[in-house]
Amino acid sequence: MTAEEHPDRLPEYAERVLEVAELIPPGRVLTYGDVAEWLGEGGPRQVGRVMALYGGAVPWWRVVRADGRLLPGHERRALGHYREEATPLREAAPAHGTAATPPRLDMRRARWDGTGGSGGGGTDDTGRAMAHN
Repeated sequence: MTAEEHPDRLPEYAERVLEVAELIPPGRVLTYGDVAEWLGEGGPRQVGRVMALYGGAVPWWRVVRADGRLLPGHERRALGHYREEATPLREAAPAHGTAATPPRLDMRRARWDGTGGSGGGGTDDTGRAMAHN
């Protein structure tokens, strides 16, 4: 059965990406690259494309950029979710005479390691989420 035969079905890779997004506990995040590594295929761009096209039905704000910057165009919505879930943030100090800069995710504290629940540090010794194939 292919996507062409059933156009209302998601591509298999997209289904797998969305399943990983649903596993991430509240208050934790994975990067696009972490999700690809977890799945053992694709890369950050492929995961980002899936999230852009199909991610609205899952907790999209938990799949993030590696630099911790909030998703452009969705900063307010994402920030609301992060504050509601107590996701660790780093408040940005505005430069003198400029508008306030949105906070970034504190990736060291917010990154999920793929194990039970939202407790714990969320990363291995290198600061990267651990792979799960």
